[in-house]
Amino acid sequence: MSVRVLFVTSEAYPLVKTGGLGDVSYALPNALRQQGIDIRLLLPGYKSVLEQLSLIEVYEEIRISPLEHPIRILAGTMPGGICPVYVIEGLSSYESDGGSYQDNKGQDWSDNALRFGVLSKVAALFGQHHLLFKPQIIHCNDWQSGLVPAFLKYTPNPSVRTVMSIHNMAYQGLFGSEMVEKLGLPDESFSMFGLEYHGKMSFLKAGLYYADWITTVSPTYATEIQTLKYGCGLGGLLQTRKKTLTGIINGIDTKAWDPKTDPHLSHHYNTKTLLLKKRNTKNLRKKCKLSPSKSPLIGMITRLTEQKGLDFLLPIIPKIIKSGAQLVILGSGNKEFEKNLKDLALQHPKHLSINIGYNEKLAHQIEAGANIFLMPSKFEPCGLNQMYSMRYGTIPIVRRTGGLADTVVDVSLNNATGFTFENENSKELLASVQDALKKFEDKSFWQTLQNNGMNRDFSWQNSATQYVSLYQRLLTSQRV
Repeated sequence: MSVRVLFVTSEAYPLVKTGGLGDVSYALPNALRQQGIDIRLLLPGYKSVLEQLSLIEVYEEIRISPLEHPIRILAGTMPGGICPVYVIEGLSSYESDGGSYQDNKGQDWSDNALRFGVLSKVAALFGQHHLLFKPQIIHCNDWQSGLVPAFLKYTPNPSVRTVMSIHNMAYQGLFGSEMVEKLGLPDESFSMFGLEYHGKMSFLKAGLYYADWITTVSPTYATEIQTLKYGCGLGGLLQTRKKTLTGIINGIDTKAWDPKTDPHLSHHYNTKTLLLKKRNTKNLRKKCKLSPSKSPLIGMITRLTEQKGLDFLLPIIPKIIKSGAQLVILGSGNKEFEKNLKDLALQHPKHLSINIGYNEKLAHQIEAGANIFLMPSKFEPCGLNQMYSMRYGTIPIVRRTGGLADTVVDVSLNNATGFTFENENSKELLASVQDALKKFEDKSFWQTLQNNGMNRDFSWQNSATQYVSLYQRLLTSQRV
C-alpha cells in the first residue's frame, strides 16, 4: 500500500543542520522513497535553504494569524536526493543569519514561538486543505513541529493522521501562555490535558498529547523516557501513551562511513583485510604525536558535557593510561572539561591527544585508527558513533542506556560486538576499560568481536522498513 507522508522538520542536511535531526531529515525520507512511500519535506525558508535550492513558487498569498503579511509556498527537490521539498517563504524571522533555532552565538531566537508556530500551522493546512499535496500522514519531528497535532485536533473531521518523533526529550519548546491565543489555538487547549506545562505553553507536550502515534530513536529510550529520571517532566504523560509509543533505531550513512572506500583513510580495509586497520592506527598515532606502541589506542569523539560522562571519565584517565592504553579525544563543550583535558595532555603528552573543536577528517581517522571507542553517556537517545565504530572494526565501550543498549551486544552474550557497563560512575567505567584491555591480548577473540560488529547492518533501510509498517498500521487502525 502506497502511503503519502508530509515530513515536517526544522532542519535537513545539507540545507541546514544544527544536530542529528538534520541528518535524519535527509536520510530517512530518501530511504522511505526507495521503499515506495510518497514522502515530501516541509521546511522553513531560511536564507541558507533559499540560497541552495532551485525553487518555483507554487502557492502564494497564504494568510495566517498572527502574521501581518502573506507567506508563500515554494517547491523544489533536496540536493543529491530524490525527495521533493516544500519551503515556507515570506516570514522575516527565517531570513536571520544563524541556525534554525539559535543565532551564531548559540542563543535561542527570541521569536522561536512564531517561527515554529508558523511552521506547524502551515503543515496543518496541508492536512486540512491539501495545499499542494494530499498527505495521509503528517510526520512531525521534535518540538519545532509539535503544534501540528494540536492545530489538527481543533479542525473538524481531519482526514490526516499524525506521527510525533522525539529525537531528544531535553528540548521542549516552552513559551509564554500568551502565544496560545496569538497562534490561534483555542483556550481549552491550554490545560494539563493539552499543551500547558507548569504555566507555560509546551510545543513538545502538544505533540505528545495530540499525535496519533509517537516514535523515538531507540526502543530502550522509548522505555526510559517514561520514567522520572529520563522523562524531563513528561514521563507520566508518556506512560499513559505507551500503547502508541514505538522506538525505532536511527540508521547511519553507510556510504559516508565505510572503511572500504572512506576517502579520509590512508588504508582501506574490510573483514578479510583487517590487518590493514593497523596501518591506520599507526598513522593516527603519528598524526596525534603519540609514541609508537602495540598497546590499545582508545578513541572518543564527543561533546564535552556531563551528559557524555566526562565528569566520571576525567578522574580515571591517568589510571587508563597506567593500565596500558593511549587515548585520542576529539570534541568541544564545557570549558572546564576542555581545560582539564588539556592539562592532562600536558602531563601525558605521549599517551593522550586532546583535539578541541570538530574535524570531519580526523573523526573518520579516529574511527578507523582506534582499537576501542568510548561512549560512557549518562543518556543517549540513539547515538551514531557506536555504530560507526562497529562498522570500522573498532570495539565500543558504552554505558547501557538508550540506543547504546540497543546496538552494542556485550561480551558476555552471543554475537558480542562490544563492552557495556551499567551505572554512571568511574569505578564501573574503569573496570570495563580494563576488561577490554585484557581481552585485546586475545587476538582471535578480538577479531571475532570486530567481525561481528562489521557484519551488522545499520543502514537506514532497516529503519525505513519499520516506519513503513508503522504508517500502514496507523492508516488501517481506528483513531484513538
